[in-house]
Amino acid sequence: MNQDNKKYMENNISYDLNEHCLISPLDSESPLFEPKIRLGVLASGNGSNFEYIIKSIQNNQLNAEISILIVNNPHCLAIKKAIKYNIPYVIINHRDCQSRLEHDMLVLKKLEDLSVELIVMAGWMRIAGEELINRYINRLINIHPSLLPSFKGIDAIQQAIDERVTITGCTVHYVQKEVDSGSIIIQAAVPIQENDNKDTLTKRIQQMEHIILPLAIAKVAMNIRTGFRGNK
Repeated sequence: MNQDNKKYMENNISYDLNEHCLISPLDSESPLFEPKIRLGVLASGNGSNFEYIIKSIQNNQLNAEISILIVNNPHCLAIKKAIKYNIPYVIINHRDCQSRLEHDMLVLKKLEDLSVELIVMAGWMRIAGEELINRYINRLINIHPSLLPSFKGIDAIQQAIDERVTITGCTVHYVQKEVDSGSIIIQAAVPIQENDNKDTLTKRIQQMEHIILPLAIAKVAMNIRTGFRGNK
């Protein structure tokens, strides 16, 4: 994509970038790499980003395979999407664990047993522990609904509305110990309109999340394949 492009095709849906967002870096394209990257996806909620990763793979926009979906919530709607697309999944309920470390180690063991190369936190409502972060340096990424470093933590969209900013967005970043502090991989800026509420703004931000997350996965996968260290 370059600065002159006004439209972006996401799974055969065209978005007007002048209306919806500005993606940074502006020249973001999905890099080509071989062989396929083995993904582990962590999710806690609806699984919309999980589904768009699947669609990007199906549309040959992302050379990857999802080895496992891990959810910490047995009522997580992402499970239904895993069943729909025949993706292996496992429930590792944090409420069944005595500590955060115990839960992290169970997650880590499953990922390592399946030789997962890149972990994608897609609506994972858990803070990653040091064991997980240290084992997957430069291979653990998260998507957050704000233009980091603004509005870290929970309810970032409401934070942006409350602060009356005119632009917010979403960010894919490397995961580090401090929440939402890792190096930025890609961002999309989304204007806040006068009549926006949390629901309408969330919907527009999610549209851009669906675009930038597969791009970020491809960029990080390319770094893994070439041995480039992208995180600081």
